[in-house]
Amino acid sequence: MHVQCTWTFPQMRFRHSTSSFLSLSKHLSGSFSVRIGSGRGRSCGYPSFVPTMSTVSTEKDTVSTTSESIQKTAQPLQVAKRLEKFKTTIFTQMSNLAIKHGAINLGQGFPNFDGPEFVKEAAIQAIKDGKNQYARGYGVPELNNAIAERFKKDTGLSVDPEKEVTVTSGCTEAIAATILGLINPGDEVILFAPFYDSYEATLSMAGANVKCVTLRPPDFAVPINELKSAISKNTRAVLINTPHNPTGKMFTREELNVIASLCIENDVLVFTDEVYDKLAFEMDHISMASLPGMFERTVTMNSLGKTFSLTGWKIGWAIAPPHLTWGVRQAHAFLTFATSTPMQWATSVALRAPDSYYKELKRDYMTKKAILVEGLEAVGFKVFPSSGTYFVVVDHTPFGLENDIAFCEYLIAEVGVVAIPTSVFYLNPEDGKNLVRFTFCKDEETLKAAVKRMKEKLMRK
Repeated sequence: MHVQCTWTFPQMRFRHSTSSFLSLSKHLSGSFSVRIGSGRGRSCGYPSFVPTMSTVSTEKDTVSTTSESIQKTAQPLQVAKRLEKFKTTIFTQMSNLAIKHGAINLGQGFPNFDGPEFVKEAAIQAIKDGKNQYARGYGVPELNNAIAERFKKDTGLSVDPEKEVTVTSGCTEAIAATILGLINPGDEVILFAPFYDSYEATLSMAGANVKCVTLRPPDFAVPINELKSAISKNTRAVLINTPHNPTGKMFTREELNVIASLCIENDVLVFTDEVYDKLAFEMDHISMASLPGMFERTVTMNSLGKTFSLTGWKIGWAIAPPHLTWGVRQAHAFLTFATSTPMQWATSVALRAPDSYYKELKRDYMTKKAILVEGLEAVGFKVFPSSGTYFVVVDHTPFGLENDIAFCEYLIAEVGVVAIPTSVFYLNPEDGKNLVRFTFCKDEETLKAAVKRMKEKLMRK
């Protein structure tokens, strides 16, 4: 018997052989209904895309058409050794728990309000204007120019938009392209813990050796002597995030000058993640590349999402001298090659926003921060200073739970509020077991509702 499958679309019918169907089903499993034999199938979201089976007898083929013949046996999860230690991200886990318990999500750092209309309208116009095909690999020229203009305004540095600016699919891809393009297996890279979780995972994919220098509360200052001891002849780069996620710390000029001196002395590169540069509340943001002698050894990474509340667009960039840009672009070419074309055009409009936009942005976030910080302190948390980003870190120990994960699980299930346990941001989880992170990138009503729940249900022990 020879089995054929008919795929039914509106006004279209396609016929494929059994082997084609089984091959395709491996790629589309879980995305449509399969009806074989008894007609039982599992529908998973595409009601207009339902294959039906017809049979044609042949002399050579004997194919079972019972549903049992294509049942799948559960297989062990497979992952490369370099990623074995990394689980489902904590952000996904906590967001799923928030949905399950109807909790207010002050965990994952994405706004629950929309970005500015003038930027969205620019994206719509770009789509209508036909800017919908692959963009040039390293960026739409208009966006490269806008990034260079903003960088000069912010740092005083003039960069070549054609040779020193690379547009990426979010800052996370800029990080990946920088690490994969410039780090060799066995190279040492120094991180400041706690750190954004993609840093360690990407360094693992590059085969790097990770060293950590831990920033400790209350002020999360850089322990200079520990940093000096961490640098060795094998150190290839130091990765800095300022303003810093998750702590809200901003690296001071004094700290950056010391780091710069050490990097020049030891011929070490610096990768800087500056996505929160416009969310600096209590001091001015300083870009490492602007310090004397540092542009030639620095990759500066940034993005649209945090500043313009458009995190889903995933538009980022890396700025570096040509000899470093070469490695970044080589990796970028084989990661994503190009980034969303209409969104790039809209980003070029966003980056030319007047100064009044950034002043209003900072004012709005300072109001939100005050609501959350004052509320957390009233509840009984010890709240550590946050000079930038839209995060605050607190000590949860007054409430008697054994560690940060246990506290966050309790907070979600019993109080109805989501925070992020910080132990996942350390090489040694013990270093973060007393701390949790809240975000205030939510509307004021949401922040007030979360504070109200904690005041009513969270008791000190």
